[in-house]
Amino acid sequence: MFSLILFILILSFLVLIHEFGHFIAAKKNGIKVEEFAIGFPPRLFAIKKGETTYTINIFPLGGFVRLFGEEYQGLSDEPTDKDRAFAFKKPYQKALVVAAGVCMNIAFGVIILYGIIASNGFISDPLPLLFPHHFTFGVQQGRVIATNLAKGSPAEKAGIKPEDIISSYSIDSDSAIVRLSSAQQLIDMIKKSPGKKVYLETVNLKNGTTKTVPVVPQYNATLKRAIIGVSLIDGIVISYEKPVDKLFSGFMHSYNVLEYNFSAIGKLIGMAIKEKSTAPVSGAVAGPVGIYGVVNDMVQTSGAQLVKNILNLMALLSLSLGVMNILPFPALDGGRMVFVVYEWITGKQVNKKVENITNIAGFVFLMGVALLVSISDILKLLK
Repeated sequence: MFSLILFILILSFLVLIHEFGHFIAAKKNGIKVEEFAIGFPPRLFAIKKGETTYTINIFPLGGFVRLFGEEYQGLSDEPTDKDRAFAFKKPYQKALVVAAGVCMNIAFGVIILYGIIASNGFISDPLPLLFPHHFTFGVQQGRVIATNLAKGSPAEKAGIKPEDIISSYSIDSDSAIVRLSSAQQLIDMIKKSPGKKVYLETVNLKNGTTKTVPVVPQYNATLKRAIIGVSLIDGIVISYEKPVDKLFSGFMHSYNVLEYNFSAIGKLIGMAIKEKSTAPVSGAVAGPVGIYGVVNDMVQTSGAQLVKNILNLMALLSLSLGVMNILPFPALDGGRMVFVVYEWITGKQVNKKVENITNIAGFVFLMGVALLVSISDILKLLK
């Protein structure tokens, strides 16, 4: 129950930030805000203050700000309060209102990441990599992350856990400690050490638990080499060392994370096309159900690091929400911005019916995609 409540609070808060951006920008530009809503109808609770009705609705995964004249509904040809209508504002004012939600989400993500990185001495938390990637900002250092463990393997018996970062090793208790920067470096050492006791220093990615575990690599006749029975992936940490990098590390790290995510999605789409299968993409994309699964896992495994992990997740979700909303697709803020830019350039408003039909079609399409992703998430949870 705690995980569900936390999940609802996280998404509601991110939506609140986004819609508050639209709300405050509309107010500052003299636009009448008719309703500020958290969740989608039917309505649970409403209170009116001034000219705005503030509502909480039954479906919490969303929200909206209803502006007077936003959809040209309820407007006569010459309304008496046309100066308060979104439709009659100047294009630059409309653009400010449309972009404000995105700006709020991005600003929130940047601020949270700055706080986390600053508290770490301007070094990021480890980031697992699906693909090799060179980040634009900061100095990156390799990490080795354990994923799947074979049942009964030397690694499992030694106490290595999924998402342990293997930071270093020594061949025996008296030899020099060797720092690890890549999975291949550890694999090469294991190949040369069948039957030898190897000491691995680990720190768990989620809860920060550190330990040193002894493990004895065993020769595998099928692979014709020694193994410890664990899958390894490369990860990185990014340090921001220069004074200017420290000052702008929130922006820089936000860019780094988003750049990598979009690069990885592009490569997964390429794999899906090549393999003629949706599996690569569906395995990496999550909707509300998938996000709930992540939150629930964090609650169960994070320990003392729960607050930090939740803030990291909120920052990533907020940045993603901001970037996705600015895409020039109908029903998104970016789609509305296209109509505003058209009006700005031509001096003519888009046909009212065309805009309404386009936004409705875009909304239906997005809801369909969300439904498919949610079904995929549910099937993953049931496996």
